[in-house]
Amino acid sequence: MGIVETSQALAMAEEVGLDLVEISPDAKPPVCKIMDFGKYKYEIAQKAREARANQTHIVVKEIRFGLKIEPHDYETKKAHIERFLKGGDKVKVTVQFKGREQTRPEMGYRLLMKLSEEIVEFGFVEFAPKKEGKSMTMVLGPVLKKSQVSKKAASKPAAVEVQVAEETTEEVVS
Repeated sequence: MGIVETSQALAMAEEVGLDLVEISPDAKPPVCKIMDFGKYKYEIAQKAREARANQTHIVVKEIRFGLKIEPHDYETKKAHIERFLKGGDKVKVTVQFKGREQTRPEMGYRLLMKLSEEIVEFGFVEFAPKKEGKSMTMVLGPVLKKSQVSKKAASKPAAVEVQVAEETTEEVVS
């Protein structure tokens, strides 16, 4: 439109049934635009809502080990850690030392390093094992980010076709 007086610009906006919105007040002369301001605010709110929906929340799960953990318990907890890492969550692994175990922190370090070697395909060591009081902690990060995991889940088919082999029975003739 070019440079127009304020009263004339207001009249033009009113004529079309829209609002006169000041875009750049610091410019000489100020820049204004004729638009539906309510619709403009609504669109900005929608974009902000969509941006919040696309954010990923980083969750840190915690698993605690004892130094004298049995093999089956170790495997179960390792499976939980793998599930958390596959889901895109970080895992804080803690080894609790009780009584005289506190004098042998190297045993806890070995346990944590063994665990980190076994889950290398699902995660990596974000923070190396560190002794803090009566415990030693290590943080594992996932190989895949949470957003990548959710995209993979969305791309998987809803139904999976399963093939079942027929069982054959043979008669034994003697």
